[in-house]
Amino acid sequence: MHALDILGDPVRRRILELLTTGEQSSGEVVAVIAQEFAISQPAVSHQLKVLRESGFTSVRPEGQRRIYALSPGPITEVEQWLEPFRQFWDHKLGALATEIARGKKKQSKP
Repeated sequence: MHALDILGDPVRRRILELLTTGEQSSGEVVAVIAQEFAISQPAVSHQLKVLRESGFTSVRPEGQRRIYALSPGPITEVEQWLEPFRQFWDHKLGALATEIARGKKKQSKP
């Protein structure tokens, strides 16, 4: 499955967002995702499995718990795929950064 297919699912995207803050146990992930998406523990576990098997996450045992972490490989693949499209937003982001800097400069003047 292509990396963008994996990211097409909102539950999987949210799990990845949770893991950007650092490692989390499967129980912690299940608690958040089950509440936010009103899905069962087995459904969340399935999504964790998809992420693990596609290389987006790694898992390590810690006693009875399973600790999940992000794996950079597929994210790099997505970044490389997006590279040709950067031309459509890089200049706009640069302009936005300039305007933000101007606004901060105006606010700091007495």
